[in-house]
Amino acid sequence: MKNNQFAPIKDAYQLVQGAKIKGIKHEEVFELGGYDPNKRGYTIYPYEDGVKFNDFSVIVSEKELMTHYVIEGVNVNMPIIEAAQSTSALTILGLAS
Repeated sequence: MKNNQFAPIKDAYQLVQGAKIKGIKHEEVFELGGYDPNKRGYTIYPYEDGVKFNDFSVIVSEKELMTHYVIEGVNVNMPIIEAAQSTSALTILGLAS
């Protein structure tokens, strides 16, 4: 994960489930879970070497995420047709949720 480019979180629309985030002061990487409206925050899970650890999670507010974390840059230049084909292939294989 050290080779990936991380950028500041400028907008809440960047906070999508599955995004990789990293603390500004620390090198720990987390995977962003879903938003919990009852707790008013996002669930984050430790992430290391391509593995998400589901046995431990932390609830972090949107403001704290935008202030103290950076998010992995994602290449959004993939044509829509390719994204749809890869999703349908995963569905056929039973790998998509």
